[in-house]
Amino acid sequence: MALHTQLPIYRTGLELLTLAHRVQEQMPRGVKRTVGEKIAQHCTDILELMALANASRELRSQYLRELLTRQRTVEVLLRVSFDARHVSPKLWAQAVQLLGHIGAQAGGWLKSATNRAPAV
Repeated sequence: MALHTQLPIYRTGLELLTLAHRVQEQMPRGVKRTVGEKIAQHCTDILELMALANASRELRSQYLRELLTRQRTVEVLLRVSFDARHVSPKLWAQAVQLLGHIGAQAGGWLKSATNRAPAV
């Protein structure tokens, strides 16, 4: 088992967290405290769930499903912020790309985890 910090999905998650902080900096004060903090917190949760999924075979599927839920939540919050013009088109495009990579990698990981035969 590799360290979670060596996984490509983890590096992508770190990029997303960095981007979330840049998004939060751009937001007006009122939105920054409500939506911006939620986006950053969900991105932090995504990183935590990556580490937990990597460390636990028994609960891996559960952690990955939760990770995908958080990923979709971040996408929705960013979409709302973009539509309200609180996020620049450049950051929005980068976020969509990173979220897509995380979703694809986590989805593949989940498929792999659920297709394994139980140990005898």
